[in-house]
Amino acid sequence: MLTSKVAKRYAQGLLDFTEETGNTASVFAEMKDVVKVMKDSKELNSFFATPFIDSKKKTAAASEIFKNFSPVAKNLISLVIKQGRETHLKDIAQEFINKVEDMQGIQRITLTTAAPLSDANIDEIIKSSGLVKSQNFDLQTNINPDVLGGYILRVGDQQVDASVKNKLNKLRKDFQVN
Repeated sequence: MLTSKVAKRYAQGLLDFTEETGNTASVFAEMKDVVKVMKDSKELNSFFATPFIDSKKKTAAASEIFKNFSPVAKNLISLVIKQGRETHLKDIAQEFINKVEDMQGIQRITLTTAAPLSDANIDEIIKSSGLVKSQNFDLQTNINPDVLGGYILRVGDQQVDASVKNKLNKLRKDFQVN
């Protein structure tokens, strides 16, 4: 996932501040909630993306939605809205989560398959890839019928494409060359 410079800068600023104040763990949990809320609520995304709604109304709505958050998280959200960057809020929160997980040594793994797999199959794919260096990882599984079969494993910035679709595309290219 490409992250904007805006999200990286705000996330780094938030991380630096929470490390200084010692409340990285609580803000980490709150940023996970922000990502979940923004992912689940299309109405909230539309509300934040609407340019003719005043930032004061957006701030009031956000402070009501996130009223149980710490002052640090509330201040970040209101700052983002006041600066007109509310459409980046989910990306900022996700980038903060990624930065904290990187500090903790957690690897992010994405496994895309054509059909759901059992836990044993997932473990076997992860072990056989050789890309996972630690037992501390965050696994996200996606189902995509376009893969046709096999899997696409992404660990950090490395990817193993063992999908049927990829193999068919390679065969097609080989036939076109010959």
